[in-house]
Amino acid sequence: MNRRQLTNAPLLQAARGETPDHTPVWFMRQAGRSLPEYRKLREGVGMLESCFNPDMLAEITLQPVRRHGVDAAILFSDIVVPLKAAGVNLDIVPGRGPVLEHPIRTLSDVQALPTLEHEITEVAEGIDTILSELTETQALIGFVGGPFTLASYLVEGGPSKNHIHTKALMHNEPKTWALLMEKITATVTAFLATQMHAGIDAMQLFDSWAGFLTEHDYRELVQPYSAQILETARDIPRIHFGVGTGELLPDMAAAGPDVVGVDWRVPLDRAAERIHRVSGRVTGLQGNLDPAMLFASESAIAREVARIKGEARAAIEAGNATGHIFNLGHGVLPETDPEVITRTVRLIQED
Repeated sequence: MNRRQLTNAPLLQAARGETPDHTPVWFMRQAGRSLPEYRKLREGVGMLESCFNPDMLAEITLQPVRRHGVDAAILFSDIVVPLKAAGVNLDIVPGRGPVLEHPIRTLSDVQALPTLEHEITEVAEGIDTILSELTETQALIGFVGGPFTLASYLVEGGPSKNHIHTKALMHNEPKTWALLMEKITATVTAFLATQMHAGIDAMQLFDSWAGFLTEHDYRELVQPYSAQILETARDIPRIHFGVGTGELLPDMAAAGPDVVGVDWRVPLDRAAERIHRVSGRVTGLQGNLDPAMLFASESAIAREVARIKGEARAAIEAGNATGHIFNLGHGVLPETDPEVITRTVRLIQED
């Protein structure tokens, strides 16, 4: 294992409940379509192809760190990378997302679903390159997809607005659902092991569609598997994030992360109070500027940044949170002006 011993990386300090010299910031989807250098590099190259190219994934991961001066790199990947590496027949279709040739909807389908049982060497090689360029104050965050989101891609056969087949399977065939989640958990854990052995400094479990679930269904049918994944990364700071998960935040915290990501819909102090009151846990907070705010005026952005940092301070002072990592409430939108991102990062870091 090649993990760096970083004592002055602001993001890791905040995740550990220490006091960094400035509010650390990184943005979900900071590596990607908003950057002209990314679009140039990706010309004629498929998404999955770029994820399995060590030099390309390293370069894409590093581009926003160089340009924006953020406190962390997020590994360039996709949540379906471990499924592809395991042998699942899928592709990422431009403008649509991951698509499977044959959806997984029956017990025999699930029984035949392969699991990842080997290291993804291309990713490990890319991480080695990334770490060689990052400074001792810049963390590398690993990335894995959450079990419900991956299950829905598999069952629906692609992106879904309502997750009809997935929810029907959860309730009609609970044993089939449990087997599917066990297989997904094994694959995600194996992908995470590749990243940890290569030396990531922290990780984020990104269950982007968990917000479509009821509190009961998340708690009973999804959270135990998220907890298993997070437990395997207990040696590094762990972030857990989902979209539209305001009512699920206590259960997401109970899965065991060190930091809970909050989307833009819930104020950070209210989110922290809810987590502490319902789950009894006190975690770090990540978030939560609305991505659309990066299209507003500089003064409007400054007001929102100040408000969010103030809510985080209030949560920490109330004993409901241990620290704050600034982020968006979801990912950078493709149309975002990179110069605005750079200016916002500098504003956030001026404590």
